[in-house]
Amino acid sequence: MIMSTDGITRKSFDETQDVRSFDHGQAAVVELTGTTVGRVTFEPGWRWTTHLAAVAGTDSCRALHTGIVLSGRLHIRMDDGREMEVGPGDALVVSPGHDAWVVGTEPVVMIDWTGLAPVPEAGPFSPAASSTTR
Repeated sequence: MIMSTDGITRKSFDETQDVRSFDHGQAAVVELTGTTVGRVTFEPGWRWTTHLAAVAGTDSCRALHTGIVLSGRLHIRMDDGREMEVGPGDALVVSPGHDAWVVGTEPVVMIDWTGLAPVPEAGPFSPAASSTTR
């Protein structure tokens, strides 16, 4: 549902028609004025290099991610070897050139303001690579 009045726009992740499914996860995406925002869920066992690298056609994720983790824990390893783990309440910016995976048995749910924009570098999160749209 889109609600808009004089400079205020609201869209619901729960009602979006743009749901991009991938092995062990999905991204519900809404387009706002000049911004693509996604609520991404990664299930336990998900890892970028295992579940998305072949689809993206790259050795590591080439998307920039700016977001906040709502639940679960995610481990991130940059191509240069730097590593960090993030969890609930953590805001993050992750540069292109990384791998990431779910830590533990709880799904990771995060909001991402930059990694789901429809650009070729976004790989499997781009609309063209979406396997499910509701």
